[in-house]
Amino acid sequence: MVPRQPAGSGQALRPDRDLVIDLARFFCLALVVVSHTMMVSPVLHPDGTVTSDNTLGNQHWFEPVVWVLQVMPLFFVAGGITGLQSWRRLRARGGNTFDYMQARMLRLIRPAAVLLAIMFTALWAALLAGVDPQVIQLLVSGAGMPLWFLAAYLAAQLNLPLLARLHARAPWLTLAGLTSLVIAVDCLRGVMPMLAYLNMVFVWCAVQQLGFFLADGTLARGRIALAGIVLASNLVLGLLVWLGLYSGNMLVNLNPPNLTLLLLGISQAATLQLLRPALTRVASLTSMRRFIGLAGRRSMTVYLWHLPLLAALSGLLVLTDFPQPAGGTAAWWWGRPLVLLALTGLLLPVVALFGRLEERPTSPGTARSRPAAAVVTAAVVVFVPVADAALNGLTLGLLGGGAACFALAVLLLGRIPVRLVAGPGPAGSGPPLPRPPLSANVEP
Repeated sequence: MVPRQPAGSGQALRPDRDLVIDLARFFCLALVVVSHTMMVSPVLHPDGTVTSDNTLGNQHWFEPVVWVLQVMPLFFVAGGITGLQSWRRLRARGGNTFDYMQARMLRLIRPAAVLLAIMFTALWAALLAGVDPQVIQLLVSGAGMPLWFLAAYLAAQLNLPLLARLHARAPWLTLAGLTSLVIAVDCLRGVMPMLAYLNMVFVWCAVQQLGFFLADGTLARGRIALAGIVLASNLVLGLLVWLGLYSGNMLVNLNPPNLTLLLLGISQAATLQLLRPALTRVASLTSMRRFIGLAGRRSMTVYLWHLPLLAALSGLLVLTDFPQPAGGTAAWWWGRPLVLLALTGLLLPVVALFGRLEERPTSPGTARSRPAAAVVTAAVVVFVPVADAALNGLTLGLLGGGAACFALAVLLLGRIPVRLVAGPGPAGSGPPLPRPPLSANVEP
């Protein structure tokens, strides 16, 4: 998965992009955007109150469908593959855990800090302009939903160096340990409901660990064995649902996550490996390679902005005399493609303007790694508003506080030293970290 150029070529060694991971990420992201477009349905009641209805989630036929289309675990599997590769290259170049944490946080929280600041400013201005506070709160709650994924993904990535070391020593024991923690939390969450939020770390770290197995090539390679893993994981999942231990609705199981998401992750990891030959042929097409390469460099921007823009679009429609068909009616379904088209039109300029924040930040050669205390402090600063939002809900004030905390974290982290981004490493140390234009999916 990391080809080297011939010796003496005169060019720096660079790992090639895993096109299958690019394609899988693009598919997941597109599916998430389309699904959210089908879910968001603001309702204006005769008394003037506004509520949000999950139209798609309320359809009886959707529960078995979401079992198949709940692709969030696949995001973390892909993050495990690319994160492990990046960690190993960084270690070969002399980097350490705090260098990795610094790079990952900068890559993820810079776009989020700008989003939070713009959301806070726009919604505060709308509040001052006379928009009903209830509408503002509805927009805050809906637009802030992507942040839980950012928090969970960042937590998993920050634990990656430790989990990579454990994986190198005892891969199956590490996975079994994380699975045991997930089950223990699920068993105790009825007695202590707040414990359920620990699985925001345990579940997604366990799913990320599945990506380590794919990156190492240690997962079963035979088609029959992979198909058996897919079948077995879904049978176990079906049994747990049939026994009434878990809900069959994977949207209900998502936040906070539970064992069902880990079982889905096992199924999806095996499916990805099973379909890799076919996906490689599709992803290798020149036009597809260029398209998914560009989309991969802007994927976090699309994810973070699509729900705020969709919430803003829905809010504007509620405040106008534009026809508002009832959710779930034929007119509502026929209007969804138009909403998706409008959302795409709003996303394109936003991605063009803010997508560059995802590019790996570089700095002059004189820059040094940040002290470990600064990196740890930045991590704490980031997770304080995130934990508050998870426990108490997102409010306009917390949105502004989150923007300030994220901005402070960016200042604490500084910029990534150039030695961790490009340039030859020590002799025999392996290839350097990829340059952004060439490797959209290889992180940090």
